[in-house]
Amino acid sequence: MSFVEYGDTIKDGDTAIVFLGHESMFPVKVQHGTVTQTKYGVIRHSTDLIGKKYGSKVTCSKGGWVFILHPTPELWTMNLPHRTQILYSTDISIITMMLELKPGSIVCESGTGSGSLSHALIRTVAPTGHLYTVEFHQQRAEKAREEFREHGVEHLVTVTNQDVCKNGFGVSNIADAVFLDIPSPWEAIGHAKSALKAEGGRICSFSPCIEQVQRTCLAMEEYGFTEINTLEILLRVYNVRTISLQIPDLGKAAEDNSSTGFDSSNPSSQGSPCSNLQQGAVQFKSSVPLREMVGHTGYLTFATKS
Repeated sequence: MSFVEYGDTIKDGDTAIVFLGHESMFPVKVQHGTVTQTKYGVIRHSTDLIGKKYGSKVTCSKGGWVFILHPTPELWTMNLPHRTQILYSTDISIITMMLELKPGSIVCESGTGSGSLSHALIRTVAPTGHLYTVEFHQQRAEKAREEFREHGVEHLVTVTNQDVCKNGFGVSNIADAVFLDIPSPWEAIGHAKSALKAEGGRICSFSPCIEQVQRTCLAMEEYGFTEINTLEILLRVYNVRTISLQIPDLGKAAEDNSSTGFDSSNPSSQGSPCSNLQQGAVQFKSSVPLREMVGHTGYLTFATKS
């Protein structure tokens, strides 16, 4: 099993996603002799999972059933264990596009955190690219290495435990893109410039506060970055529902004829919509935004090394 290479069959040691519904799913590490409890009953790994195809419908001990899905960066973002706040697919999608990432790209990232963005970056640059990710916190760095190894992507990523603001990324003049998600990104702009290739490399900084954005933009200008711009991505979800409205009573057809000059002797007037309109109700689909929504998450500042 690998997050960048699809496999058909569930194997011992795989990470799989147990799908109970769109709002209910969780990851599980498949192991011989292990069982997983769900609200529909027990899933026995040896008999219910190992050897079955991904996407299979598995019946639990209470008679309910679940689907077992192959992991992807998108599913992992929704189900990963949170060690820090994470980036979600709304921001991740614009980051990968604006950094112009593709298979073979070299990317530097700080900090690694829970690895939500890291998995998406690895999938984007595979199979010939590489991710250099720096994490200040030692235990988070060790946990990230363990997850990358379990997910079959350790050959595409190098995890370093150090302070990027003091020691940089550990590489020079090779990166196509740099991503910063740290409290003081302006202190790492110089190291980011050193890590980027000689010309045309892209940088992105994620910050929740506009004051951080202002200081980061000033640092980017100081180090000669161009095309500096800041975006805020908001996700707005709509609730689709069926509603019923009464058709208005516009009066009898005869009254409408006399008041509007309707000529019943005129053949072209026969079958007019007004003559067939009857009081009743009509149903149709309508959509309204949810009363509560996830608003501001952070600002994304992009720039180009000139």
